[in-house]
Amino acid sequence: MNEDRISIKTPEYVSLQFQVAGLGSRTAAYIIDQLILMAFNIAIVVIFLIITYGQPDILIFLDLHSYLIAIIIIGIFFINWGYFFAFEYFSGGRTPGKRAMGIRVIQENGHSITLLSSFIRNLLRIIDSLPTGYFLGIIMIFFHSKHKRIGDLVAGSIVVHERKTNRKNKLSAIEKEIQTRGLSKNDLIIDEWSLKSIKMKDWKLIQTYCNRFLQLPKNDRDELTKQIAAILFPKLGIEQEDEELENKLLIVYLILKDEWEFEL
Repeated sequence: MNEDRISIKTPEYVSLQFQVAGLGSRTAAYIIDQLILMAFNIAIVVIFLIITYGQPDILIFLDLHSYLIAIIIIGIFFINWGYFFAFEYFSGGRTPGKRAMGIRVIQENGHSITLLSSFIRNLLRIIDSLPTGYFLGIIMIFFHSKHKRIGDLVAGSIVVHERKTNRKNKLSAIEKEIQTRGLSKNDLIIDEWSLKSIKMKDWKLIQTYCNRFLQLPKNDRDELTKQIAAILFPKLGIEQEDEELENKLLIVYLILKDEWEFEL
């Protein structure tokens, strides 16, 4: 099952291939996330007890009013649900567990997961968890041809493996140029909301620019740089000083590369 592959044609008529994440990798990712949440939940309860009673004695729970226990349980539920929702939307479809296992959630059309899809997908975890121990979700993932649980079916999402790269010592020409200029992703701070405004056509635009970067005559490159910067920089909230346009575009390429270049 781990070798299952699908081909997706995006609305921009770009064909992408993905390896679908199976039950094993998704279960491992879920266990990692649950361990993180367990530690976080315990910390919340301990802090609550210390603030309220001055000591982290778990037996104090037996003496709490029922409404306080209800508030704590509801609060922990929303934190646990929000963990998956926030990480999947703001971190390119990756929770810490998914990142550790090299998998991510995307839309069925190959785009990054949307706010609505992430909301629906994680809201339906409640159903996938029935009757206990995520039983229904496991059964769905195991038997579905694309390893989808109910949340994925309704949200139109799919979990895939990250693009594998074996080029640690084989940099492309543009990567060598970026390295020579001493540029890195940390040289530009772009907020997640701005990154979400980038679409596949924008990525293909800057990818083509960087692929042709070293072959273009200086004058043509300068003109193309200004045109592409005028398209992308307003979306990303980047200022357009002429003397830094090339370097900024190359840094944007590095940042978007992690998000968009995941074809197998």
